[in-house]
Amino acid sequence: MIVDINIKIGGEAGQGIQTIGSVLSRTLVRDGFYVYGNQFYLSRVRGGHNYFQIRVSDHPVYALDEKIDILVALDTQTIPEHIDEVKEGFVLADESIVGDNVDEKIISVPFTEISKDVSGKKLFSNTVAVGAVFGLLCYDLATLKRFLSETFKRKGDEVVEKNIKAAQAGYDYVKNGKFEGICNYNLSPQPTNRRILINGNDSVGVGALAAGVQFLSAYPMTPSTGVMTRVAAHADDFNAVVEQAEDEIAAINMAIGASFAGVRAMTTTSGGGFCLMTEGLGLAGITETPVVIFLGQRPGPATGLPTMTEQGDLNFVLHAAQGEFPRCVLAPRTAKDAFNQTIRAFDIADKYQIPVLILSDQHLADGLFTYERFDTSDLKINRHLLEDRFVGSDYQRYTITESGISPRAIPGQNGALVVADSDEHNEAGHIDQTTGNRIRMNEKRLRKVDGLTDEMQMPAIHGIDGADISLIGWGSTYGPLAEAVDILNRDEVSINLIHFSDIYPFSHDTVSLLDGLNTTICVENNATGQFARLLRAELGFEVSKKMLRYDGLPFTPQSVIRELKGMGVI
Repeated sequence: MIVDINIKIGGEAGQGIQTIGSVLSRTLVRDGFYVYGNQFYLSRVRGGHNYFQIRVSDHPVYALDEKIDILVALDTQTIPEHIDEVKEGFVLADESIVGDNVDEKIISVPFTEISKDVSGKKLFSNTVAVGAVFGLLCYDLATLKRFLSETFKRKGDEVVEKNIKAAQAGYDYVKNGKFEGICNYNLSPQPTNRRILINGNDSVGVGALAAGVQFLSAYPMTPSTGVMTRVAAHADDFNAVVEQAEDEIAAINMAIGASFAGVRAMTTTSGGGFCLMTEGLGLAGITETPVVIFLGQRPGPATGLPTMTEQGDLNFVLHAAQGEFPRCVLAPRTAKDAFNQTIRAFDIADKYQIPVLILSDQHLADGLFTYERFDTSDLKINRHLLEDRFVGSDYQRYTITESGISPRAIPGQNGALVVADSDEHNEAGHIDQTTGNRIRMNEKRLRKVDGLTDEMQMPAIHGIDGADISLIGWGSTYGPLAEAVDILNRDEVSINLIHFSDIYPFSHDTVSLLDGLNTTICVENNATGQFARLLRAELGFEVSKKMLRYDGLPFTPQSVIRELKGMGVI
């Protein structure tokens, strides 16, 4: 039997929706299932309608499904808002909020009253709800009990015991009590190696630590903050410093200063914060100082939709800061790709002495992915720094070379003088405003793009070769687009996916790949087709059609297929 179950938990901010989703997800991953999860939340501390959705499968999944099997309702809005998504499943609702909703799908469970009965407090009602879900799944509670014991161990035996009792009571109420025999899932643990459940932000943070980051400065901004907190949580173990700056201007300039002094450094932000960083970006460009910038996109302009998702900042990062200087833009497609691309970002920044931007978004930042543990056995860190034996008193920081890359020494290294300036400068780093020097130095910096282009990766190709229709995507859209292609291929539709993670510059071979395609549809989470425009501007390639979504929500496989049918291409 193929396992593919979708669970949605809906309620107000402050009701513990994320806690329920996290406990369910992590318990099922421990038992060998693949889980993909994501959340929708409003920009408020309490109230509003939020939800957390997880998809449980016996095979890897990277997108949410629109069909819900189990809906857990913690507030009055969840049932009318989402019950139509429950086609053949059930709604687990707190008895207090069922009200006049009469539907055979609704299973009324007194979460709060059960919690009070077993613990004397309503505090454990979320654990009751978790137990009720497992009861509906006819699932053994052994792993959940172990997980609760480990999670709450530091709070003492009494808290552990009450959580286990609450979970058991919710389980018994549904499976062995009032609704005995109603479940039709009968999940059983899967044989497995130990897997991890990780979101996009944590993957970037872990990737940065693996790459040897030693300094991170940032001002907290949704949805990027998780990268900073992940690095901070392990900073002592990796000899790293994390500084919460007073604003984004300080954050990027501190990172540039740390990099100039010789350590791998990065900063994290979202679109609004990156607005403040653009002058610092230019400083990194002209001083040829490596820096990694993580930008978690959300819908703008201004504050926009601060907790929702969009791919609207591509044009911005490509052209931010005045003047012309080389940069690199990477857009991870999954959490594992985010780990690998972050490691690449540091290497590229050091090798070419340029700013590298990692372009993510809320969908990827908060999305939970299941993987085997990341393998770092072949990881090699090359700082691309000048060895002491090659540094002398005649050292010039900006020596003109054929590649445009000057040998990089660190201030104070072996007695050499390292000079840098934000004004146009000569090879020694001193201000030089003559026209001849300007031409030489500008051309030197821009020559780096030639080498950088040589090592940019080609897009991933998913689906059948030589398809009649090719979807073109970038960044976090990979999961839903790849699954849509799989569904359509099974229905014998000739379609595939060409998906980019290296965004700028493009690999030299990209043109020949695109020119061999038939009907092409560029799929983006923005309103103006920014990536399609980039393909036209850089490669002269015009896509056949565009599929654009800009309501703050991510694509799903089903929404992609509906759009394709609406276009008349399938």
